[in-house]
Amino acid sequence: MDITGIISAIVIGIIIGALGRLVVPGKQNIPIWLTIVIGIVAALIGTAIASALGVASTGGIDWIELIIQIVLAAAGVIAITGMYGRRGVR
Repeated sequence: MDITGIISAIVIGIIIGALGRLVVPGKQNIPIWLTIVIGIVAALIGTAIASALGVASTGGIDWIELIIQIVLAAAGVIAITGMYGRRGVR
C-alpha cells in the first residue's frame, strides 16, 4: 500500500466512521478520534468482506461495499460505546 492508499483509507475511514455514528441512535460518549479509528477499521474490514463476496469492484459506486462498511462502523460504535461507557469516564 502506497501513501495515496493510506491517505484514501484515512479519508474513507473518517466518512465511514461519521456515517456509522449517525445511524446509531442516542448519544455516544466516545471521542471523535475513536470514531475515526473505528471508521478506518470498518472500511478496511468491509472492503475485505466485499472482496470475499465478489462485490468490491463494480461499475460506478460500490453500494454493497459501502453498506457493509457502514454496518460494521455502526456495530463498532455500539460496541465501543458500551465498553467506553462502563469504564466510568469522569
